[in-house]
Amino acid sequence: MHSAYIHIPFCEHICHYCDFNKIFMNGQPVDEYLQLLEKEFDLYRAQFPDMNLKTIFVGGGTPTALNVRQLDELCSAIRKKLPFSEGGEFTFEANPGDLTLDKLHVLSNYGVNRLSFGVQSFNDELLRKIGRSHEVKDVYRSISHAQQAGFSNISIDLIYALPGQTVEDFSDTVQKAVELDLPHYSGYSLIVEPKTVFYNLMRKGKLKLPGEDQEAAMYEMLINQMEKSGLQQYEVSNFSKPGFQSIHNLVYWNNEEYYGFGAGAHGYVKGIRYSNYGPLKKYMEPLGKDLLPVFEQHQVTDREKMEEEMFLGLRKRIGVSIPDFVKKFSINPRVLFQQQIEDLTSKGWLEEKNDSIRLTRQGLFLGNEVFQTFLI
Repeated sequence: MHSAYIHIPFCEHICHYCDFNKIFMNGQPVDEYLQLLEKEFDLYRAQFPDMNLKTIFVGGGTPTALNVRQLDELCSAIRKKLPFSEGGEFTFEANPGDLTLDKLHVLSNYGVNRLSFGVQSFNDELLRKIGRSHEVKDVYRSISHAQQAGFSNISIDLIYALPGQTVEDFSDTVQKAVELDLPHYSGYSLIVEPKTVFYNLMRKGKLKLPGEDQEAAMYEMLINQMEKSGLQQYEVSNFSKPGFQSIHNLVYWNNEEYYGFGAGAHGYVKGIRYSNYGPLKKYMEPLGKDLLPVFEQHQVTDREKMEEEMFLGLRKRIGVSIPDFVKKFSINPRVLFQQQIEDLTSKGWLEEKNDSIRLTRQGLFLGNEVFQTFLI
């Protein structure tokens, strides 16, 4: 049983912090891209006839920037070409403001049962500062429309440590988010990546970001407000009501395999991690010749699999199950990573509980330092 990530790289607007594989939609060969994406589905089905998916996640870019006809064609191709388990999780990423009732009905008709909205903030001024095209009113309207169309499994993303943001402002955003009473929330700290507007501003000394202490205070406040609202932190950046964890994202954190379709997508199948070409022309060219658009692949060694099991699994609040690790690799992680586990435990960043190795509350704030320890 596998999962699939499908990348739609088109956007009507590029945000200042975004470094995902994306391009302005105007003048782009969107229809041809969708046809060749379907070709990619066919090529993988021929190579893996036993394909059976438990989750599908369509991200971007902005998948909902497609028009109604294009969205219908994409969903039709997914359901026709990719074998999907009944009752599986089928997620679409969406921007508030561009998901009309017509588009929502298309998604619903094809069995999409989860929506993930890129909200980021409930402060219009901050939304403008970070280059978002929506306003707060669009968030309320889009979520109301989604609920009217029958969607109940809805998630929203928030970003903190934004330029000029205060702890009080982020607290207000979190409060407004939880008042929507949705089953799932994600909260990420801003990372300034190369080739973004923010990176260029930072290099010129024109980007004023909150300090590390403020960022930590925002994260702590996020955890506390989510807990008070009955939302369980099940991963470093993710919170949900019971039974509403993102099954697709758990595939990544459980170090399970998945297909990656589309320009710039990554996959992990039969022990091989691979990446597709990102530039549109380079992605589309091989598919026009019935070839897969893979530009890089790597056979993951047993040692790398064990390292990945630790640094991905420790993102989960339940941590890495020792019995499951032994069953998977025939070695105890306490033996294999004895030095790292002892060092991190003595610092108060790791603990053992219920036969699992996991981050402590203190370790949550130093996650990246912990994870890197297991990469040799």
